[in-house]
Amino acid sequence: MKKKIALIFGVTGQDGYYLTRLLLSKNYIVHGIKRRSSSVPTKRIDTFLNQNNFHVHYGDLTDAASIQNLISIIKPDEIYNLAAQSHVGVSFFTPLYTANVNAIGVLAILDAIRNSQKKMKFYQAGTSEMFGKTKDKFQTEETKFNPQSPYGTAKLFAHHITQNYRDAYKIFACNGILFNHESPYRGENFVTKKIISTLTKIKFKIEKKLILGNLYSKRDWGHAKDYVEAIHKILQQKKPDDFVIASGKQYSIKQFVNLTASRLGIKLKWIGKGLKEKAITSSNQVIVEVSKKYFRPLEVDHLRGNYTKAKRILKWKPKTNIYQLIDEMINEEKKLIKNLKR
Repeated sequence: MKKKIALIFGVTGQDGYYLTRLLLSKNYIVHGIKRRSSSVPTKRIDTFLNQNNFHVHYGDLTDAASIQNLISIIKPDEIYNLAAQSHVGVSFFTPLYTANVNAIGVLAILDAIRNSQKKMKFYQAGTSEMFGKTKDKFQTEETKFNPQSPYGTAKLFAHHITQNYRDAYKIFACNGILFNHESPYRGENFVTKKIISTLTKIKFKIEKKLILGNLYSKRDWGHAKDYVEAIHKILQQKKPDDFVIASGKQYSIKQFVNLTASRLGIKLKWIGKGLKEKAITSSNQVIVEVSKKYFRPLEVDHLRGNYTKAKRILKWKPKTNIYQLIDEMINEEKKLIKNLKR
């Protein structure tokens, strides 16, 4: 039986790692695209580099010619676009770059597929940030979009242009509207990783303080390992469609801090209000503070997904709860700390 060929944009990221691992276990030939830079951003995928079914290429979503060339050479059966300028806060400082990568880059992939002689399936990684400011208790595939950042707005263009090419050119193109998903492979500049890394280092007396922004933003957190299973399932359906992938549970940043501290055996007491709110230990050591510089120009108060459609059609549901997720991330952080002390 002929092996399926998958092409992953954004292979060096958290989701790229888990998706690569999943596809290789299913006997795919996997081609991953990474940007050329002075550093070597392949740490997450180093484990796959010596496997015969895994290949890495240089490419960039801001270079339409490189995308066209890669797709014409590789001739994949499935294309997964996980690449993005993926930090919401950073998108306010780099809006043009964010739009070029997250919006126009997706259009370049779709146009390359449209001009190809081979039929291909395409997955676009959407985000709950497209919902933005919403009054709905749960967000579904039918919830009105109202993004509050250049990141969310660019992703919304990608979402709609994927639907447009699907309808206009009969391309098998799908959107996954993924809510926040984390893992030990999460990037250092994301708040969950920052919380777990810093609190673990405080526990081991390596650092003294965690500084955060809005403590009351509420998010729906799941495990990236679970979510890439849904991503793969989306492209295995008979008809292209869009799906919300979420846990259906919601926690504030403050609750995430409390859960992490509890798993580490750190007892916290919160005092003060607003920008003066802080968390202290039983010995009155201040270990968590709030800083205005970490607030966004526009805040998204709450996001919580309803994955009923994915459960019904994809037969998917999340396997990992937030306690298991935090424990896994803490354990990885402890390993890193032990390696530093050697």
